[in-house]
Amino acid sequence: MNPAVSLTESPARLTRLTPLESARRSTWQRRYARLVVVVDALVVVIAVVGTQLLWLGPHPVDVASVAVDYTTVSVGLCLAWLLALGLWGSRHPRVVGYGVTEYRLVLAASTQLFGIVAIAAYLTSADLSRGYFLLSLPVGSAALLGGRVLCRRWLAGKRRSGAMGARVVLVGADEENARVAAELARQPAAGLHVVGIRPLARVSSGPTWTERQADLLREQLRVLDADSVLVSGGALLDSHDIRRIGWSLDPGRQHLIVAVNLTDVAGPRLHTRPVAGLPLVHIETPQYSARQRVLKRAFDIVGAGALVLLLSPVLLVLAGLVRASGPGPILYRQERVGQGGSHFGMLKFRSMVDGADARLHDLLAAQGRDGTPLFKVDNDPRITPVGRWLRKYSLDEIPQLFNVLGGQMSLVGPRPQRDAEVEFYDDDAHRRLIVRPGMSGLWQVSGRSALAWDDAIRLDLFYVENWSFIGDLVILARTFKAVVAPGSTAH
Repeated sequence: MNPAVSLTESPARLTRLTPLESARRSTWQRRYARLVVVVDALVVVIAVVGTQLLWLGPHPVDVASVAVDYTTVSVGLCLAWLLALGLWGSRHPRVVGYGVTEYRLVLAASTQLFGIVAIAAYLTSADLSRGYFLLSLPVGSAALLGGRVLCRRWLAGKRRSGAMGARVVLVGADEENARVAAELARQPAAGLHVVGIRPLARVSSGPTWTERQADLLREQLRVLDADSVLVSGGALLDSHDIRRIGWSLDPGRQHLIVAVNLTDVAGPRLHTRPVAGLPLVHIETPQYSARQRVLKRAFDIVGAGALVLLLSPVLLVLAGLVRASGPGPILYRQERVGQGGSHFGMLKFRSMVDGADARLHDLLAAQGRDGTPLFKVDNDPRITPVGRWLRKYSLDEIPQLFNVLGGQMSLVGPRPQRDAEVEFYDDDAHRRLIVRPGMSGLWQVSGRSALAWDDAIRLDLFYVENWSFIGDLVILARTFKAVVAPGSTAH
């Protein structure tokens, strides 16, 4: 990918891209759409035909007094399911590849299609087997989501290498351009690659956007083969300027994007609504309804209870290893700050030598970190060999399942911190105390010990502001992956 450049008076000096490179970028959406269609088709056919073979066999079904064999029903259901996935917009270029909207649409298309089929079967008195609803729908829906996840991982890998994404030129003030570029760099999987910059400066008189600026932008787009313009500095441009930028773009090939001066807001909270010619962006205020709280708590109880039963042999083995690692208790109880600033005792398998807390201040001072948040000691000498292994695979955290059952923690949420760390919170960071702390959180699956304090707080606030049940499931899935393959950032 070409580095982001600022075009001034000599655009011809920039390196041009070859026609082959341009053709590859112009077809990536069609390539990815074909991949998604093929994966969807394979999943749907396997789910529906597999249900027929395992549950039904080739027996006929009576539809409006006409005998129709189940093979015909299966073929029709497969075609209808694939059509529904397309009609519900689950493969739209603005949806695929990022965020949870794609998954929501896949589930909506699947459940609503089978609802329509059930209603049609009832109205026509068709003796349609329940196997389609009890097996095809849940298995097929789960497999469709799994297929989309695999497709998305493939696309994300391509986008991290600079391929299969939009080539963006930023237009705005230097500060805004830097802010937007930094946010896009954080999320390369979003597929917006900054390849050029058109800086703007506030002028004392006259228009900010001139015909000269428009000519330079068009030339910059042509030389860099960019397909999108992202206006990052709306404060310097009025509505007429932004509209003129849109007019100067090649319709259907180049796109105009306007960045709202707001970050870390998930898609479901954003709604655009044109009112009197104004493209208004509605941003829902974060709220936690009684239904959401009950759903999250029920999921915590069921999930933690099932994990305790399933992992009980593992708990016994780990307890024996900790006991053999040296003197001291098996379980370590540390006071942490929970929801609303309340305190509770967080349980962990002991991974350090007995009396390790008394040495923390001296070790932090020796490493020059006693005045910083996130009290982590590099190459901590207090950790036992067994404890180092437990920490690497997060096995020392398993006893916190009992904190979840007790209502002090949740399976997913911001990690609970100590009083000394909470003292570093500013007004924004205190919002992470709105929800129950979690065994795993967004920043744990986004970098673990390698993340800086500001990045960790930003991810926790994103979780608090944009909580969803689907988001919790995604974090748990990523947690399982992080535990199985912890990588070099796990300490």
